[in-house]
Amino acid sequence: MSRLLRVLVVDDEKPARRRLMALLERQPAIEVAAACAGGDAALEAVSAAAQSGAPVDIIFLDVQMPEMDGFSMLEALYALPLEPMPVVVFATAHDAYALRAFDAHAVDYLLKPYSDERFEVALTRAIRLVRNGASDALVAQMHALLGDLVTAPAEAAADSSRPGYLDRLALKERGRVRLIHVRDIRWIAAAGVYVSIHTGRETYLHREVLGRLEAQLDPRQFVRIHRSHMVNFDFVHELVQDAHGDYAVTLKDATSLKISRMYRSRLEERLNQRL
Repeated sequence: MSRLLRVLVVDDEKPARRRLMALLERQPAIEVAAACAGGDAALEAVSAAAQSGAPVDIIFLDVQMPEMDGFSMLEALYALPLEPMPVVVFATAHDAYALRAFDAHAVDYLLKPYSDERFEVALTRAIRLVRNGASDALVAQMHALLGDLVTAPAEAAADSSRPGYLDRLALKERGRVRLIHVRDIRWIAAAGVYVSIHTGRETYLHREVLGRLEAQLDPRQFVRIHRSHMVNFDFVHELVQDAHGDYAVTLKDATSLKISRMYRSRLEERLNQRL
């Protein structure tokens, strides 16, 4: 007999959470792991479930939430050391930008208000993906979605007459706020709902998800090379290929960072533009 699949509900609206939980509780193959009103609480719930040995299998995730929206939470989720990753089903009101992105990447979603029948279709598909061990393929699909959602605003900003990119970052540190120039940043790594910012001499922890910070940095200077990190072009020394055909970036301080296949073409394109 197959084990019960554990589902997490994430929505800032209490009526929406209650309805989803009521629909899930009718399902004999499902156990509701938790219901959260925001991304921070949801990430904590996912981490705690994984550590307890009863991981979350499926997440119903609202897109429009204050403080941390659904896309930012998804990116922070993918920075966590989870294996396998939960299957994510988005729920959204009529957000034309998000809907175009979902349709372009064949990502399943619930358009509010949705019927019980539409919920059943989405849940059945999610269960099938979990049972078939298809989470890796879904993660790649979601990364492509996130890449489009991040790069589209950045490209639009790059084409406008107003630069709109950060020159300095304000970092809170033990009751103080420290300002650092983005030109001094060598590379940035995801750390859940934080990023670690490396300047060579110092490393800072900043509360922001990588994708949101990426959209605020000039893409002519910074480029994403992996789901977990991005680099400053000015500090790139070389690209190195290993015996397996995988690539890494070596920075001028000898730091080596892996390049994922999904981001390699983007890096090569940006490098060619700078030559």
